[in-house]
Amino acid sequence: MFVAGASGLIGVRLVPLLVGAGHVVAGLTRTPAKAPRLAALGAEPVVADALDRQALMSAVHGFSPDVVMHELTHLPDAEAELAAYGAAHAQLLRIGTRNLVDAAGDARVVAQSIAWDAGGDTARAYEELEAIVLAAGGTIVRFGRFYGPGTYYESELPGEPRIQIDTAAKRAFEAIDAAGVLIAVD
Repeated sequence: MFVAGASGLIGVRLVPLLVGAGHVVAGLTRTPAKAPRLAALGAEPVVADALDRQALMSAVHGFSPDVVMHELTHLPDAEAELAAYGAAHAQLLRIGTRNLVDAAGDARVVAQSIAWDAGGDTARAYEELEAIVLAAGGTIVRFGRFYGPGTYYESELPGEPRIQIDTAAKRAFEAIDAAGVLIAVD
């Protein structure tokens, strides 16, 4: 099992579920400082940038997974900074997804998306992500807005559609054997 975006909100919750179910997990992060946390969760840390096609191909091929979980995002810690990250996030959704799907080869790909219209280029980037993954026979999980510990909505509920972050990780785990487009909302 190869989890791209393993150090993110879903990833740090998904990795222990996978390890607990007996999967051998590689956890991709682009930040070397996050590798020890992934190791503590039971994953084999892999440090590479999904935008670096050759590094990603090498990382995925070296692990030879049967399933690749796409949990990649490029989002800020503070919601107020979202606009400043928009272009980088959209680029990761487009290029990172293409690189990851190509690197996956015959492995199944399960990718996160969103269950609401983000508007503008972000919405178009998610549409492209979904088209790439579905064309490769993969699975899409469209999540509602996350709330709970570590999210933008720790003490309040976001607008609908929404999903509690730990429930979202469980839904991602359940999607390993699913096909098509799944909606994961409260």
